[in-house]
Amino acid sequence: MSASHQIALVTRLSDEAEAEWLTLLRAALPAETIQSLRAMSQDDRADVDIAIVANPDPKDLSDLPNLVWVHSLWAGVERLVAELPGFTPPIVRLVDPQLARNMSEAALAWTYYLFRDMPAYARHQSAREWVQEPYRSASSVTVGLLGLGELGAASAARIQAQDFNVIGWSRSPKSLPGIDCLSGDDGLEDLLSRSDIVICLLPLTPQTRGLLNATTLGRMKTGAGLINFARGPIVDTEALIKALASGQVGHAVLDVFDQEPLPAESPLWDTPGITVLPHISGPTDPETGAQVVAGNIIRFRQTGELPESVNLTRGY
Repeated sequence: MSASHQIALVTRLSDEAEAEWLTLLRAALPAETIQSLRAMSQDDRADVDIAIVANPDPKDLSDLPNLVWVHSLWAGVERLVAELPGFTPPIVRLVDPQLARNMSEAALAWTYYLFRDMPAYARHQSAREWVQEPYRSASSVTVGLLGLGELGAASAARIQAQDFNVIGWSRSPKSLPGIDCLSGDDGLEDLLSRSDIVICLLPLTPQTRGLLNATTLGRMKTGAGLINFARGPIVDTEALIKALASGQVGHAVLDVFDQEPLPAESPLWDTPGITVLPHISGPTDPETGAQVVAGNIIRFRQTGELPESVNLTRGY
């Protein structure tokens, strides 16, 4: 192993979380020298050609003068891209089939939560009311997926398998078996107007920031549910609160927020019609994630070819 093949793990994780990743990555890449940046000397840092990162401090990456490329441990890279203006080494995001399975599981679980009127029954229990909500069949409910990448496509398929009518929207036209795939402004309006439950799985880009605002929320079916598993800034928080108060949106399940952790003083904790989740819908599985990263690095060492990297203009 030549010194030029050192790999740096660069994160803002706790020492304990970093140690877990180091153990898994070293086991998956026994031929590599992998160290936490925190333990590296300046000479070590000069020998690093690959950085494996999780929300790294930009200053840390700038301290790796011979960096060739970066592999993120997360699927979402918008924070990384935003914090590294002018960064030239390619950035590869984590594409892990297990992550897609985790996300599709959450998408189905919270679809059922809204479909079977769980928020209403929670209110009835709190008021000591014995009320039976009318039943509706899954086949009579339309679930609209915003975003048809790996996570959106897996979620659409899993929800469709439970007899829901599933439609989807993406920035560019896509095709998925048995799913009405829409695109463009007209397609977005069509999806919002037809969906009983809207699930957002879009990447955060300049084009999607504030996409769900007063105008677009107003195009949803009256009383429809909203699930945001993407990024907080895609939804205009003030517009959502108003839409909930008016009944335009029936209930919102929010797993992502403009600021995380959600501050204790945020009105979202107590806003009627909101379920707050602590960013748990699509967790990275360290064991499978380490294997995906290792596979990409081994192929690079053998062929010199990089995995598909993030389009910095698009932001994903």
